[in-house]
Amino acid sequence: MRYHPMSEADRKDMLGVIGVGSVAELYADAPARMLSIDGFDLPGGKTELETERLLGAMAARNTPASRAPFFLGAGAYRHHIPASVDHLVQRSEFLTSYTPYQPEIAQGTLQYLFEFQTQVAALTGMEVANASMYDGSTACAEAVLMAHRLTKRRKAVLSGGLHPHYAEVVRTVSRMAGEEVATLAPDVFAKEDLVAEIDDSVSCVVVQTPDFFGNLRDLSALADACRRHGALLIGVVTEVVSLGALTPLGAMGADIVAAEGQSLGNALNFGGPYVGLFATRQAHLRQMPGRLAGETVDADGRRAFVLTLSTREQHIRREKATSNICTNSGLCALAFTIHLTLLGERGLRRLARVNHANAVSLADRLARLANVEVLNATFFNEFTLRVRGDAARIVEEMAARGVLGGVPVSRLLPNAGLDDLLLVASAETNTDEDRAALAAALEGAH
Repeated sequence: MRYHPMSEADRKDMLGVIGVGSVAELYADAPARMLSIDGFDLPGGKTELETERLLGAMAARNTPASRAPFFLGAGAYRHHIPASVDHLVQRSEFLTSYTPYQPEIAQGTLQYLFEFQTQVAALTGMEVANASMYDGSTACAEAVLMAHRLTKRRKAVLSGGLHPHYAEVVRTVSRMAGEEVATLAPDVFAKEDLVAEIDDSVSCVVVQTPDFFGNLRDLSALADACRRHGALLIGVVTEVVSLGALTPLGAMGADIVAAEGQSLGNALNFGGPYVGLFATRQAHLRQMPGRLAGETVDADGRRAFVLTLSTREQHIRREKATSNICTNSGLCALAFTIHLTLLGERGLRRLARVNHANAVSLADRLARLANVEVLNATFFNEFTLRVRGDAARIVEEMAARGVLGGVPVSRLLPNAGLDDLLLVASAETNTDEDRAALAAALEGAH
């Protein structure tokens, strides 16, 4: 019975080899609240058929994004993905290929990583990009660590408009490294004074645009202030389609850009796997985490691709590695590259315009409702509403009416006193009928 757990004798032998007295000692560094299993209502062992029935019944309780008017965002967005993307990434030479340790037999993988990097650098307005990260939040944390290495300082300032999950990942990584993080209060209206937070002890300032509440931010003045104090500006993007319409972060003075690439080629998938984008200035290349695919020529003068840099602990850098990230999100990066290649520059710009136009149309419609206030002066395809009452309860009411009407801010910022705020995102997948359904559901909510 290969799935039965170890016996007590097996556990005792393994603990003896490791050198600890109990399983509990293995988790001594983990917070106690993370170790509790109270509240899990799990059945006993089931047969395969019983398991399929049980999970099928649980899945049937969900409302899939494709079966209802869908306006959820908050860092993960529903876009149309051409069928050709899935068709291509599921070819066996892509789907089953392993990491490109041997360039002579991994030219296809290395070439698409090279093309991916080129696209990310162009989108962000930066000079170099790596071959992807796990997701946007971990890319953000890696950017903070990189800034510490470059500035020899250990304090990061996080904007109140940074996605709460990204901020939490930065704090988790920083806590383990003994580094300081100053997190500003949630900034609904993009009015915070980040310049006032910068002094000569600050390694970096992390700011998102469009921010968590949907506001667009001009980073130019902040970039100048960072330079005056020797700090680095880290720009974060959670909706990469916005880069088809907005000024690139590099053009606004960002030193490092960390972004989530899920919107292109990668469907909503319960939080992952996604694909982190990471780009920076040429001067900072040696401190960039992860891998970098490069172009060269072989002994016969033919175009060839190699891993130019692999500054991780599994390669030659070892203890001098800039990161312990173990891989890149290769298949997700390929999906991103295929989708963006199919769109091309004009297609991406058109997609961004459609997203923005749909969101403006929705905001105008909702602003006419008596029980709703649109809070944003500027936005791309996502904005914040103030509703009468508890936004989380209203979302549930709308779901009962067959409308997935947004993300309550209290779900991600539960103790911030923002229970009446609702994030709403409208992409190219929304129709005018969808927008009308949302307006009707919101108007009828109590």
